Amino acid sequence: MIACFDIGGSAIKYAAADGAGRLAAPRRLPTPLDDFEAFAGTMRALMASADRPLAIAIAMTGVIDPADGRIRSANIACINGRPLAADLSARLGLPVLIANDADCFAVAEARAGAGRGHANVFGLILGTGVGGGLVIDQRLVTGPGGFAGEWGHGPVAAHYAGTPPAAIARFACGCGQTGCLDTVGGARGLERLHLALHGVATDSKAIVDGWQDGLAAAARTVDCWADLLCGPLAMLVNTLGASIVPVGGGLATSKPLIDLLDRRVMGAILLRTDAPLIVPGQAGVEPGLTGAAWLGLASLDGAASNG
Repeated sequence: MIACFDIGGSAIKYAAADGAGRLAAPRRLPTPLDDFEAFAGTMRALMASADRPLAIAIAMTGVIDPADGRIRSANIACINGRPLAADLSARLGLPVLIANDADCFAVAEARAGAGRGHANVFGLILGTGVGGGLVIDQRLVTGPGGFAGEWGHGPVAAHYAGTPPAAIARFACGCGQTGCLDTVGGARGLERLHLALHGVATDSKAIVDGWQDGLAAAARTVDCWADLLCGPLAMLVNTLGASIVPVGGGLATSKPLIDLLDRRVMGAILLRTDAPLIVPGQAGVEPGLTGAAWLGLASLDGAASNG
C-alpha cells in the first residue's frame, strides 16, 4: 500500500492506494502553513486509520533543488527551504517521494485519462498559473529539481496578440523573469490581460462567461489569450511529438475555451489529424493523488529491482 498525498496551500488531501494504483476514498484536513511539526502531524493523523504503508508519495506545487533536496514553496511557509522528503521521512518513518503536481497530473492522464493509448503525453496545467508534465512510453520525464515540463517560464510571451494585434505589456513573473507565459496564461494571467486591455478588473470566470455570452471586451481578451498561448504550444507539440495534450486546472473546466485553444494550435502544428489534440483531462477528480500513486508504485518497483 502507498500513502498518497496531494498538498496545497488550503488543504492536505490523502488516500491510500493498493498495488494496482486504486485509491480509497480521499480525506482532507486544512494545511498548517507556519508550523512544520503541525504539518507533519496532520499527515500522520490522516494515515492513522490505515494499515501501515510501504511508502509515502506526495503531489504538490513547488520545485526541489537537485543539489540539496530543499523545496521552494511560495504558499506553505513552514516547508519552504526544507529538505522536505528527508524531514518527513525522519518524522513519519517511511520513504518519501515528492513530485510536482503537474507531473502527477500528466502521469494520471497517461495512465488513466485522456492519454491512454498514446506514446507521448504532455499534461498541460491552466490553473492559477501555467505548468506541465511530460510522459513518454508511460514514464515521467524529469529534470534536475523537477523542472521538466515547466513551459510557463522563460521570457517568450509575444509583444502583440489578437486580431487586430494589441500591444501586450511584459509582465514581471514570480520566477524573476519578465514576459513569462505564466503571467498571461492561467486564470490570473487572463485577469491581468483583461485589466491591461480594458482597464477593468474582472474575475476569470466572468471573463470566460462573458466571452461565451458574446460580450465584446471579454471576446477581445480571450482572443489575445489564445493567441499568446497558441505559438508556444505549437512549438511544444512539434518538439515533443505529443499526440495528446490533456488540460487540467481551473480554466480546463470550460470546454469551449479548451476547444478554442485546440483549434488555434491544430492550425499551427506539423501534425495533420482530425482527432482533437488539446482536450480536458479525463483522469477524474483527484489526478494529483492518482499520479502520486502511480509514481510511488514505480519507485517501489525500481527499489525492489535494484535491491
